[in-house]
Formats: sequence, C-alpha cells, structure tokens
Amino acid sequence: MIHQYKLNGYNIVVDVNSASVHVVDELAYDLIEMMDKTFVQDEEAILKISKNYGINEKEIRETFADILTLKREGLLWSDDSYEEVADDLKIKQSVLKAICLHVAHGCNMDCEYCFAGKGDYSGKSGIMSLEVGKKALDYLVENSGTRKHLEVDFFGGEPLINWDVCKELVKYGRELEKQYNKTFNFTLTTNGILIDEDVIEFTNKEMANVVLSMDGRRATHDRMRKTKTGDGTYNRIIDNFKTLVESRTREGAERKSKEYYMRGTYTAYNKDFAADVIAMADMGFLETSIEPVVSDPGAPYALHEEDIPKLVEEYERLAKEMLERERKGEGFNFYHYTVDMEGGPCIYKRVAGCGVATEYFAVTPAGDLYPCHQFVGDDDMKVGNIYEGITNPEIVDIFSKGNNLYTRDECKNCWAKLYCAGGCAANNYHSNGDINKVYKLGCELHKKRIECALMLAAARDEKQ
Repeated sequence: MIHQYKLNGYNIVVDVNSASVHVVDELAYDLIEMMDKTFVQDEEAILKISKNYGINEKEIRETFADILTLKREGLLWSDDSYEEVADDLKIKQSVLKAICLHVAHGCNMDCEYCFAGKGDYSGKSGIMSLEVGKKALDYLVENSGTRKHLEVDFFGGEPLINWDVCKELVKYGRELEKQYNKTFNFTLTTNGILIDEDVIEFTNKEMANVVLSMDGRRATHDRMRKTKTGDGTYNRIIDNFKTLVESRTREGAERKSKEYYMRGTYTAYNKDFAADVIAMADMGFLETSIEPVVSDPGAPYALHEEDIPKLVEEYERLAKEMLERERKGEGFNFYHYTVDMEGGPCIYKRVAGCGVATEYFAVTPAGDLYPCHQFVGDDDMKVGNIYEGITNPEIVDIFSKGNNLYTRDECKNCWAKLYCAGGCAANNYHSNGDINKVYKLGCELHKKRIECALMLAAARDEKQ
C-alpha cells in the first residue's frame, strides 16, 4: 500500500507496511502514482510518462529502475505481515504498567467542554484517601509482572486540591521501588490555579512530566476555562505556568527531567487554533499540544465533519510556521508532529494500540477500576476495584480480545494505521457506541497531523 501527498514543496511517498518514507522529484512521484493506480510496471508506463514530460527516455528508464529496486527491497509496495499475528501481539499487552490515579473528583474550575462532567464526573465526586492511593500503587506493583518501569499519573478533576496525598503517594512509591526493584515515573496533570513554590519544588524533584492545561490565547482560554463564578482563568494561571516551566528548563535546575507540555483543547470557537499554539510558543512554552474537542454533536462548541477542510488548513499552517521558526533558530515542538523516523514505537504497540484495559487502568477515589480515564463515570465500563481485582472480565475482554489495528472498521486499509495504531477506543465508543467503529472526524485530523509530521521530518533530514 502506498500513500502519496504534496505539502510545502515536498513530494512525499509513504510505503505503509514498511513505514518507509521517500521524498522524490516530480518525475518519480508521477511514475509511482501511475504504477500504483494501474499496476502497470513495464515499458508501457515508461512510454506514457515520457510523452507527458517530453524528456529523454533514458532518464525515465533510470527512475523507473530505481523504483523497481525499492520495490524489490521491500521499501515500496511491501507486504502486510502483521495482520496474521495481530492477536499474538495483543497478548503482549496483558501485563499492567500504568495507572491514572483520580485523586480528586472535584475541581476549582468549571470548564464548559470538560469530559469529566465539570470535574466531578457527573455527580461522582470524591477525594482519594491516602489508604486508597497506597492500595492502588500496591495493585500496580502486584500486577506488573517483570516490568521494571511503571507509570502513575495524578489526575482529576484537579489533583492539586488533594496535593498532600499526592506527595505522600510519591513517597510511598519510592519505598516500593526499593522493595520490589521497580522505577516509578510520576506525572501531574493540572489546571495551574494552585501551583505554588511547594508544587514547583516537589514536581521538579519527583515528577517525570507535568501536563499544564491551557488553550492558548487569552480570549480563547477564558471563553471555555472559567472559575465556578464564571470568570476567565487566564490571569490566574499564566504566571504560575511560566514560573514552573522556567524552573524545569533552566540550566542546572534540580529535576528528574525537563519534561512538561502545554495541553490545550480547541473547539468551534477557535478553528484558527494554530494561532493558539503559536501564542503559547511566543510566551516561551516550547512543548505544546492542542486537541480537537470531543463532545455531544449538539453542543454549541462542537466540531463537525464539515469543519475538516478548515482544520486541515490550520494544521498545515502550523507546520509551515514551525519550520520557518526552526530555520531561524526559534523552533518549538508540537506533540502531534513528533515522529521517530529511525525507531519509534515497537511493532506490537503499533498493532495492539494504546493498552487501554490491558496495560493501563484508571482508579477512582473509591478504588474502582476503569479501562482508562475517559471511561470513568460510565458504570457499564467499570471492570473491578483495587481490592478484589477484575470483577467484570467481560469488559476487559472487549479491549484485550477484540481490539487491535485490524479490528477497526476503517483501519485495515488505511495508509496511516502504523502511525496512529487505530486511534482512541474511548472516542470511538463515545461517538459510535463501539470501540471498533472509528471516530471519523478525529481520524481525518490525525491523518493530516501525520502528514505534517512527516513533512517536517523530511525538511529536517534535507537540512542535514
């Protein structure tokens, strides 16, 4: 399978099954396209394209020969060798490695688009006790098998309203590390209002990553991310974020890593979202992300399929701006444009997907287990609890036995399948009622992000 596209002056050819990416000239691009569409791979193709270009046959024959060499080497029109082993690869995801600790089902903000029902998961409010949190870490260790590196995300609601418990759980995790020869990577996701010196000092010392919720420009942010009294929160968080980020990135700062990123959401109100990403970069936030809102189609801020052309245009605009800034030495990163051309996720991750309900669970303040944080609050998706373990194995089976790249209705024959790994099961479920029915809007946007990421990678490779 071949995917071809042109972006920002680059002619890009992707061989889907080998994940090979080729940047070619116009002649090679058109010849590959003709060969792919007609399956004509002989002198007939040479003669036809010779007439179109009006150039000597020798050059065309040389290009044609180069293309056939790539085909013989398995770098063009390669075979798909993964479908028949997809179920076996999924089995590799059967050991737990990460939990999302919902330490607070409550929030000090009132964001209109919040998937968590304004932070309390539609009436299921609660604060996680230290005892429940410790039991959750025990559960993770006990079910992690031989895995050494384990992930814990402090999530909410707003986790900083239960900050003392977060700190105690990190302390407990460090004790478990010594006892069981494990390594915990802790992450905090926060809206930023309660960030203070203690939070900054502790996260820099103990947190591998900090995710900071911000939507970009002041007007964009304040329209959706408000206090309980309806006021915008931009002024409440911006200095806190700047101080935390500066402390994590300055030379010599004491920290486990430099990792952080801004995590925003765009809606129908800011379909020009590239401006919001650029605004964050201009403020010195060089690790950025912004996601399309997933919501009830009837919500006034909802995105619809007719918005796709405009949103695709914005992703391309963002990629071009990033490249221009990078060439000036003013570059910044956008989460969805990060692609590892040399290594990347191992093949079982690409085929098996994100690990929802197999490698990863969300834990509520009461200790209930859900497939992931986006299923929390849906009682039909509760799989068990940290005391009894899995009590509803039939729910886990939905994700472990019937969920891989080749069970998605539109993924098997999609050029982007080995880059997106089948997309988000939660988005599929909430939009279509089935984890294997693709959320179309999200799918189309993700394909455009991959195209932009590959173009940027090609441009960087060209510079080298």
